[in-house]
This record gives sequence, structure tokens and C-alpha cells, in this order.
Amino acid sequence: MKALVAFFSAGGVTAKLAQTLAQAIDSDIYEIKPVTPYTSADLDWRDDRSRSSVEMNDLSCRPPITDSDAPVADADVVFIGFPIWWYREPSVVDTFLEAYDFTGKTVVPFATSGSSGIGDSGKRMQQIAGNKARVLEGKRFTPGTSAQELKKWVSTLEIE
Repeated sequence: MKALVAFFSAGGVTAKLAQTLAQAIDSDIYEIKPVTPYTSADLDWRDDRSRSSVEMNDLSCRPPITDSDAPVADADVVFIGFPIWWYREPSVVDTFLEAYDFTGKTVVPFATSGSSGIGDSGKRMQQIAGNKARVLEGKRFTPGTSAQELKKWVSTLEIE
């Protein structure tokens, strides 16, 4: 299995988990970066006018990403990590899914959150990636998840 761990991280928590996962499964790693980075004000979920609140209320929102050179074509399995925002993946992850061809690939969502579940992220991501990809349900992890725990999780997945 040739894997890629791609991730979006607003505050560094998901980045740390993605690095741990990539090391645990010996895979390449790629950071999904929005053209305009998110500020603390952008991430204020209590403010209905904050950038993240506006994006999450508009399911068609696709914040632009900085590049299109992720090595998706080289991978059989693409793990996509993100923080949970409003019980789903951030819109910038949707931009990433639309930017690449996931035909024949297995996509495995993984998320970070202190308490919120991963929700219907896998189902939404399947709709965006299209029926030529297989998107698994995925799992939410706490920030301190160990490499051993991540390796054990990966071993339970139906991937080759």
C-alpha cells in the first residue's frame, strides 16, 4: 500500500496528529494550505460573521488552496486529516477533494476534536470525491493519540 497523509490544520493540533500518523505508517505527508490563512478572528465559532462560520453555512464554499502539487496520483490510500468544524470537514478540505482525481483510491478521513464527533464527514467527502473513489467513514482522535494507537486503527481498516 502506498499511502499519503494530507491534512489541514488551523492551530497545529491536526498537523501534529498527521505527522504522527505519517511516521507510524511510513507515508508521505502533505499540508493543505488555504491561500488566505485563518486568523483567530476567522475561527471564532461564536461569531456568525466570522470567516469559518460563513464558510460552514455555505456548503458550496470552496476557499482556494495554495498549490496543486500534492502527490495524490502516487498513492493508493489517501488519509485526509482536519479539525472538526460544525460536525464536518472544513470547506478547504472540500476544495482539496475537488482539486484532485481520486479515481481508484481509498480515502480515509481522520479528524481532531476535543469532543465533537466526525459526523457525516465521510459521506460528504464521498459525494465530493465521486463514486470512482471509496471514502471510508473515518475516525475522530484526541490530540495526544499515540503512533501505536494510530497504527492499530489503520490495521483495522479495509485497505490494501
